[in-house]
Amino acid sequence: MDSSLIYLLTLSILFLSTFIRSSLGFGDAVFAMPLLAMVVGLQTATPVVALCATTIGVTILILDWRKVHLKASLRLIFASALGIPVGLLFLKRGPEEILMIILGLVIFFYGTYNLLKPHLPALSDRFSTAFFYGFFAGILGGAFNTNGPPVVIYGKMRRWTPQNFRATLQGYFVPTSSMILIGHGLAGLWTPTVFRLYLLALPVLFLAIFLGTKVNRALAPKKFDSALNYALIIMGISLILKSIL
Repeated sequence: MDSSLIYLLTLSILFLSTFIRSSLGFGDAVFAMPLLAMVVGLQTATPVVALCATTIGVTILILDWRKVHLKASLRLIFASALGIPVGLLFLKRGPEEILMIILGLVIFFYGTYNLLKPHLPALSDRFSTAFFYGFFAGILGGAFNTNGPPVVIYGKMRRWTPQNFRATLQGYFVPTSSMILIGHGLAGLWTPTVFRLYLLALPVLFLAIFLGTKVNRALAPKKFDSALNYALIIMGISLILKSIL
């Protein structure tokens, strides 16, 4: 594939994934990883997406740090830090496809059920609840770099507003993404190609963050809730297809 076409496709994918992340607060990796892996390969796509995800999270956090539910973020981070080593152990010894399919089915049916019956009971602000979702997210993040879905479901059931939802997720994703980035560096995945693509993508990322922020602040809670459910359904289908294909 011609190098100019590779750059164009890469920047297009990263723009769309960043716009999704900035609008909803999550979903960039699930969208970008399968497509980018086909363009530049998995070992390049993984650290590029991780670098971009960290940049997006830090930028959104700087813009909206006042809207972060700090206590919830800290609980989720603490639990995920304990779950990540378990996920890394599972990555070495466990059946990846089975867990990914189960995760995809859970997310898909949750999103579908919530579209049909939107008035689910809200989660309480308890440590045990945050620990459960955060620990499970850490396992998935350590094993498959997919720590988003459990945290998204947690935030949704906590009934956070669109702005609080997006900001609090970044308060969680920034430190956990940093842990993943360090792991990529130690694994030797930081190459000149990775940094070249990342630097080229920076202007595109900031444009997408700007546009996504506008969309997020304009969304009414009901419309945001509906968009979130559809995103969960798409995320679940993507994980299932990724495991089967």
